[in-house]
Amino acid sequence: MVRQSEIFPHFFFPLLAGLVVLISQAIAQQQPTPPPPTPDPTVTAPKDSKDDQASKRTEEAVGKSKLEKETGTVNDRIFAVLPNYGTVETAKALQPLSSGQKFRLATAGVFDWAAFPFNGVLAAISQAKNDPPVWGQGWDAYAKRYGESFADNSIGTYMTTAVFPSMLHEDPRYYQMGQGTFTHRFSYGMSRLFVTRTDSGSKRFNYSESIGNAAAAAISNVYHPADDRTAARNAKTLGFLILYDGLSNELKEFWPDIRRKVFHKTQP
Repeated sequence: MVRQSEIFPHFFFPLLAGLVVLISQAIAQQQPTPPPPTPDPTVTAPKDSKDDQASKRTEEAVGKSKLEKETGTVNDRIFAVLPNYGTVETAKALQPLSSGQKFRLATAGVFDWAAFPFNGVLAAISQAKNDPPVWGQGWDAYAKRYGESFADNSIGTYMTTAVFPSMLHEDPRYYQMGQGTFTHRFSYGMSRLFVTRTDSGSKRFNYSESIGNAAAAAISNVYHPADDRTAARNAKTLGFLILYDGLSNELKEFWPDIRRKVFHKTQP
């Protein structure tokens, strides 16, 4: 949950423009995959032994955490740094998540190692801008801004990934489209802000995204300075949270293309 609305125009739009260029290059380089060879019906494939089957199961599980195997997701870090929890890259139909699994997904994102320097950078930007002014400068002020940023992000993640998806029986995972034109896939990523899957597999309005972020913005008034507890600040926070989530969706959607065509890695 990013509160620093003043840095948004200088950060979001250049990043989005760079992402669009990188994705366009990756998609333009895509080559059609040759069809697999037709098997010879006269040749009977040998059955795998128990040892071979066990070996295959072991190979399939390599690199997959317990959480990933339980939820059908893959934390394929974007640019090898940004956490990517809750992303479904290949499967199109999965078992519904339990409330416990939703909370574990949220916890993994909140306490991922990358979250700590990320919040440190946001706190440093607020410190440089002296935002909020009532806290002033110095290490004590920086610690307050760091705590504020960490709380904002953590509460937002729990609200949109665990609390409201559990209450409303919605699936917080992001299901990649993975194919189609750039425009179609880009639109799909943004549309996931408003459309989600339910635990039963149907589709409906994404209440967890809107209500969850609104609740997180309201809760932030508890620890924000009194001068910062305004309706305008809450409205800006909600709007920017949704836009940042949209950027996150686009990164999740197109990261496999970038990984394959720019970094030449075919697997997570």
